[in-house]
Parts: sequence; structure tokens; C-alpha cells
Amino acid sequence: MSQAHSKKSTNWVSILTIPLALVVSILLYIFVFGDPDNFNPDHSPKEGNFFAIIHEGGVIVPILMSLFLTVFTVVIERMLTILRAKGKGTLENFLQKVKTHLNNGDVNAAIAECDKQKGSVANVVNAALHKYVEMEKDTELEKEQKVLAIQKEQEEATSLELPMLEKNLSILATIASVATLVGLLGTVIGMINAFSALATSGSPDPAALSAGISEALINTAIGIGTSAVAIIFYNVFTNMIDKLTYGIDEIGFSISQTFASKK
Repeated sequence: MSQAHSKKSTNWVSILTIPLALVVSILLYIFVFGDPDNFNPDHSPKEGNFFAIIHEGGVIVPILMSLFLTVFTVVIERMLTILRAKGKGTLENFLQKVKTHLNNGDVNAAIAECDKQKGSVANVVNAALHKYVEMEKDTELEKEQKVLAIQKEQEEATSLELPMLEKNLSILATIASVATLVGLLGTVIGMINAFSALATSGSPDPAALSAGISEALINTAIGIGTSAVAIIFYNVFTNMIDKLTYGIDEIGFSISQTFASKK
């Protein structure tokens, strides 16, 4: 996974996903959830019709739906990106094979493992190993300088590969907070409508009162649900990235220590 490819993917998600999700959500709200077949002749939702019930949430529903679609898109995009970064095989097996080859003094075999594994982690390890070979042939630098050169090469490769994995996670973090607030806004609007029905002269309008309460609860449910999904996957991706970073640090330490221990 190249940095240019990752940046292109990031820009696509950031620029297009949110407005497209909003357009799709509005169309769904009007033509799918608002389909007349979902309602009785008196415009009340048919019993058990899920689409009609959601439509009763009012104008805030399309906004909440767009936030949920954005979360869904970012989750898929980040999942594919992180899986590509891990490479073809399991990260644990790859790191163990590289360590074994290093302990046996076979750097070329370790490089071959990187070529098989592919992905961001393998790219970082590959860069460090090539620097390892280069330093073995260098006759001018001291050993300490060579070890530092290998470590610097790994750090530079890491700075090019891994930061792109964290892109778009800020979208999930933002939506985790915003979705709850937008749902709360829908709740307040629904309660205002409900109290307006109670405030009418004479007996309150049961239908208007019920509609207001439904609007409040529907927005609350969608907002909290969207926020929960965003928080869960944000933590999942953060843990996955931390695991990749730890693996790179571990193998980088092994590479530099192996070189330092050579006579």
C-alpha cells in the first residue's frame, strides 16, 4: 500500500462520503421510508411497518441516517486499509519468521519473507533490512553509527507508512459525539411537538401527542445507536493500529540488536 494510494483513498472518503451519504439518506427518507404504501389512509404508520415508524422521526432522521452511512463507509474503508497494511499472512507468523532468519544470519531470507508478506509492516521491515545489508558492506562508519542508521531508516519508513492508517479515524470520533447531539436535537423537537399537543385548548390531540413522543424516541434511538457503532469501531481500529506499531517496533529492535551483536 503506497502513501499516494492511501492519501487518495483518504481524500475520497473525507470529501465525498458525507455529502453523498446525506443525498442518499434524503432520497431514502422521502421515497422509501415515506412511501404512501407504508401508511394508513389517515397517514398513520401501518402496524409493524418499520419504514413508516422511522419516517415518523421527522426531518432530523435523514441527518442521522447520513451520519450512520458515513460511519459504515469509513469502517469498511479503514478495515480494508488496515488489512492491507498487515499483509497476506498473520502478523505474528511474519515477525517470527523474520526473527528466525535474522538469528540464523540469513538476511536475504528475511527480505524474501517481506516480499511474500507485502503490506505496510512488511515495507517498513524491508526498508530496515536493506539498510542492514547496506551497513554490512560499509567500511567507513563505526558500528554504533551503523546501528543508528538502521534505526533511522526504520523510523523514516514508519513515518511514511503507518500515519496514513489513522486517517479518517477522526471522522469516527467526531460522529461518535455529533450523532448523540443530533439525536438529542431530534428528541427536543419531538418533545416540543408533544407538549404543543398538550397545550391545545380543550382535550389534547392524542395523535399529535403520540407522534411527538415517537419522533423524540426514534431520534434518540438512531443517534445513540450511530454513536455506539462509531465508538466501538474507533476503539477496534485504534487497537489494531497499536498492534501493528508494536510489531514494527519489536522487529525493528531485533534487527538493530542483531546487527549490534555481530562481530
